[in-house]
Amino acid sequence: MKQKLVTLLQQSVEALKSEGILEQELSPKINIDHTKDTRHGDFSTNLAMILAKSAKTNPRQLAEKIISSLPEDSTVSKVEIAGPGFINFFINADAQFQIIGQIHNAGNKFGLSDIGAGKKVQVEFVSANPTGPLHVGHGRGAAYGSAVADLLQAIGYNVSKEYYVNDAGRQMDILATSIWLRYLEECGELITFPSNGYRGEYIREIAFSIHKKAGNEYRHPSELVIEHIPDDEPQGGDKEIHIDALIDRAKTLLGSSLYHDIFQAGLSVILGDIKQDLEEFGVTFQEWFSERTLMEDGSVKEALKRLDKEGYLYQKEGATWFSSSKLGDEKDRVVVRDNGQSTYFASDIAYHMNKLDRGFDQIINIWGADHHGYIPRVKAAMQALGADDSKLNVLLVQFAVLYRGKEKVPMSTRSGEFVTLRQLRSEVGKDAARFFYVMRKSEQHMDFDLKLATSKTNENPVFYVQYAHARVCSVLRQLDEKGWKRDLLLGMENLNLLTEDHETALITTLSKYPGALERAALQYEPHQLIHYLRELANNFHTYYNAHQFLTDDATLRNARLNLICAAKQILANGLTLLNINTPESM
Repeated sequence: MKQKLVTLLQQSVEALKSEGILEQELSPKINIDHTKDTRHGDFSTNLAMILAKSAKTNPRQLAEKIISSLPEDSTVSKVEIAGPGFINFFINADAQFQIIGQIHNAGNKFGLSDIGAGKKVQVEFVSANPTGPLHVGHGRGAAYGSAVADLLQAIGYNVSKEYYVNDAGRQMDILATSIWLRYLEECGELITFPSNGYRGEYIREIAFSIHKKAGNEYRHPSELVIEHIPDDEPQGGDKEIHIDALIDRAKTLLGSSLYHDIFQAGLSVILGDIKQDLEEFGVTFQEWFSERTLMEDGSVKEALKRLDKEGYLYQKEGATWFSSSKLGDEKDRVVVRDNGQSTYFASDIAYHMNKLDRGFDQIINIWGADHHGYIPRVKAAMQALGADDSKLNVLLVQFAVLYRGKEKVPMSTRSGEFVTLRQLRSEVGKDAARFFYVMRKSEQHMDFDLKLATSKTNENPVFYVQYAHARVCSVLRQLDEKGWKRDLLLGMENLNLLTEDHETALITTLSKYPGALERAALQYEPHQLIHYLRELANNFHTYYNAHQFLTDDATLRNARLNLICAAKQILANGLTLLNINTPESM
């Protein structure tokens, strides 16, 4: 219906151009929205207000001219001007019923479109360091990124989902050293574990498996391990200096080959656990991109070479700096330290160079909100590489805070005292976790209410929406129990019987689905689709409680069955897009 109104308005604009009322070069984007109050019509546009300035007239006068130039169409019963110049359309009731047939014919394809025209979009999300299991904070980024990618795919974009594996750098060395120290404990060595090491039980499990397989191959006396190591923080020292010294000692005593064994054992186990965890959460990736490959294939050196060629690198205090402040960053950034080691930011520059070289039309990075200050430097790097930084869109996600009752649950990855995403799924289920995670804007703070997520009441939003789908399925089972068959054609021929207010409200909501899907995708806001599904579920439940569907009157019965089956289809389409199940009984 929206597209039909757009076409009518386009024809009106062309007519006004030919009359000299509007300039020939005008090509306005025509926005059609559902009215908030159906007393003021079914659809509304602000076209007259947009074009009034160029037409050198006031919006209401231009609205009158637009209306007078509209072609006749049987679907439109009345057109009115409202407020400062809105044009409101009233749709014939028979035309409104067409949405039911359209949903039936399109099925699970209804609402899909080709707005994206096949443009290549990369969505990089989660990308948590493979230093431990995913926790409930990571879960929100996983659910949000997956939903954004799938929504874009649904409106015609060619989407590639990617996880950037941070498998290089200091944190990975801390992980490997933590595993080695726990391994030494398995060998019987007495070790005072560093305060800045990774302490989770998963570290002990990896160390145990290494010891079980390799015996004492990686063992060294504890005296050699701690000899001349600077004091840790509990002893009055610096925990950062202490852990760095232990890393150097591990590399020295083990040598590059054996140290790599420990490093790789930890990476393989944890990354494998992350992959499994995400798959069970309904999140998959086309690409798992290794940071280490950027160093091994020379990409980091090539990126810095490009920056240097453009005059953006300089030397200072023995380090190499990127003059990002020239391109909008608050200050310049080190890309190579004075010890010759490239920084994490240098790898990030190379990674974005790689993304650009792969030919994506749009690059979407989904980061934690604590990375907000990182955006200007990455955009500066893209400009320095000669790219249009508007190709990069960074979406920020606030970590979710988990509560059990009124008690806040701590989530420290270093101490090991955290609730994993796997534990959360075990407690509330995949559906509730995904639904709750995308129920709010990604940048808004979120408290995850475990009690609400597991309750089987109307206050639980995911239960409420899924229950609407299950209720339609229940009606269809009752139909079979009565020995009746649904007559689709009879129902379609008698949709004019659907005159109750609850029926009109439900039909109107069904017609909003394509627009809700499009907005949710283009604005990267899956919560808009959640809100739509809650509205649809509410309309259905209200209708269910007010009217009997399985009446003795076959014509009315089949008309109502067609309506509620259309609602069931849209509930299924929306929930499936969000990778949430559609139960047939609850």
